[in-house]
Amino acid sequence: MSPDVDLTLPAPGPRPLRDGLMRLDHRVFEAVATRDWPAATRVLPRLSRGANHGVLWVAAAAAVAASRTPRARRAAARGLASLGLASLTINTLGKRSVRRSRPPLDAVPLVRRLKRQPVTTSFPSGHAASAAAFATGVALESPGWGAAVAPLAGAVALSRVYTGVHFPSDVLAGVLLGAGAAFAVRGLVPTRAQLTPPARPRAEVPALPEGDGLVLVANIGSGTSDRVRALCDALPKAEVIECAPEDVRAELEDAAGRARVLGVCGGDGTVNAAAELALRHGLPLAVLPGGTLNHFAYDLGVEDARDLCRALEAGEGVRVDVGRFASGGRHGIFLNTFSLGVYPELVREREHWSPRIGGWPAGVLGAVRVLRADRHPLEAEVRGRRRPLWMLFAGNGTYHRRGLASGRRLDMADGQLDVRVVHGGRWPALRLLSAALAGPLTRSPAHAAVRTPRLRLTGVAPGTLLAYDGELTETEGDLTLEKLPEALTVYRPLSGHEPGGTAG
Repeated sequence: MSPDVDLTLPAPGPRPLRDGLMRLDHRVFEAVATRDWPAATRVLPRLSRGANHGVLWVAAAAAVAASRTPRARRAAARGLASLGLASLTINTLGKRSVRRSRPPLDAVPLVRRLKRQPVTTSFPSGHAASAAAFATGVALESPGWGAAVAPLAGAVALSRVYTGVHFPSDVLAGVLLGAGAAFAVRGLVPTRAQLTPPARPRAEVPALPEGDGLVLVANIGSGTSDRVRALCDALPKAEVIECAPEDVRAELEDAAGRARVLGVCGGDGTVNAAAELALRHGLPLAVLPGGTLNHFAYDLGVEDARDLCRALEAGEGVRVDVGRFASGGRHGIFLNTFSLGVYPELVREREHWSPRIGGWPAGVLGAVRVLRADRHPLEAEVRGRRRPLWMLFAGNGTYHRRGLASGRRLDMADGQLDVRVVHGGRWPALRLLSAALAGPLTRSPAHAAVRTPRLRLTGVAPGTLLAYDGELTETEGDLTLEKLPEALTVYRPLSGHEPGGTAG
């Protein structure tokens, strides 16, 4: 190689856009640092410290969830999940990718500065990312609660510049990253608004101004007083009967004889009894969720009294399918699910223990006891083939799972039974778990799933325990399951605001 060859790399040329943005960033920082805001000086540094390690947002989530509405609880959980993803991204990628120094504190008054200065790199702002992630996550589930949380999140983001620990661009990047984390969580776990069932087939139902013509029976054993009070305030002309669980059936029978619209407030078992009477009397049904799970009401799109009252006063309703089972002389309907095998046993154990230790602990204890018990699987002939079964599940409509979200129905009138079978064999717990994680139309040696409008099971031993909508009974021999397409007319809001109202 010739000694005259020059290998010196050229110096980087000017970058007008980047340099201009950096100068703007510094000018905005200095403008904030030199501006005197007495009220902000008393509040923003405290907010900035309170947001350390997400403490402020955990407290905010607890406050939102304390309203005890399903939408508020979901909004709080989504906000915390979004915050967790944003924090993980910041700590693993953000801070290590751009090693930017913190701003100089010369221009920041001493009274504003944090007592403990951060030692990590400046870009992006983790506090701003957490604030934006929490607020955006809450807003995606409940716009009302999101609007309530947004000013607090904005104040925390501003505090990071005001106290001198971040440049404005650090905060802006953190806000964008946090909002992106919230949308990423929504991609994994869709919001209720994304999964709202279709408003079809529409039904002609009477509008009830102030609830005139509604007779609603409320099961006080489900803890329904707050929901019933809200409905009474909104619909003063409605007749509301509160009764003990053992009197619900008789009160529903009486109400169905004089109501223009039959209403019910309680858990899925209570709703099942009301639906059976509504079918018999040809009445539309108004369901106010009042139990623990409320699968039917929530899948329908009715989450609280505001949803139901809006539908009743506007005269908005749909027709939905009903499942029916028959075994010998015994028959019934199901709005949600029907099952044989392990699940009815679990329900029986849960009902035995729940008065002593509470519902959720009883469910866990029941599952442990059932899966550890030395029992043989039941046997039945399904579609011409006889084989042992650990469980047969039939859903009134297809249950979907999107991303990591739990199963729910998106169409309440699809004309199909969603049948899942867990075959007998060794390791029942493992088989049940694999079936729960599998998709809706899977087949394997352990489980299978089909959709059908009708199913007949022969060879089922009389006295076999079965469960429908959380209620228990025994078979009288062979079983037939079938759909009653669009048999039940129910109220649900079809226009106006999203289900669940605004802030809660």
